[in-house]
Amino acid sequence: MVALQFPTASRTSTISTTPYDVGLPVLRLVLGVIMAVHGTQKLFRWFDGPGIKTTGMFFGKAGYPAGETMATIAGLTETLGGLGLILGLLTPLAAAAIVGVMINAISVKWTGAVLGLEGVELESLIIAAAVTLALTGPGRFALDRFVPVLRHHRLAYGFLALALGVVLAVVVLLLRD
Repeated sequence: MVALQFPTASRTSTISTTPYDVGLPVLRLVLGVIMAVHGTQKLFRWFDGPGIKTTGMFFGKAGYPAGETMATIAGLTETLGGLGLILGLLTPLAAAAIVGVMINAISVKWTGAVLGLEGVELESLIIAAAVTLALTGPGRFALDRFVPVLRHHRLAYGFLALALGVVLAVVVLLLRD
């Protein structure tokens, strides 16, 4: 029988904190809170939100079938994606979920303007932040460190998750009238 040997870290080794270890959690926290708040506004009317019924009417007017169902899906995606980013749990998928929601938000809001009340600069910035987190990973201070396959983030994980998010966003867009 062959015994497998795994490298172990020395107990005396010092792991220094990098700028990424500090900066990525800040980005995750801010983006995650923003998205979770938006999601709970849709789902539960928290933070002076419209709730499912009103959000569902908006989705219906925007051309989505089954407005309340689509509002629920959007609210759950924003809430769970935001919580995933806050915790650094399944970060590539959480970030990809945010990208998918924002692709749909831009498609509904797009009037040709980039800046101002009718512009999409905020949605674009949210997409850029989410793509950054999907590609870089959550940093050292995240629950992904306890998920064996995500313990060591790979660029391919981010690309695959983003591809999934974009494909699902396009599928949802194809449902619109």
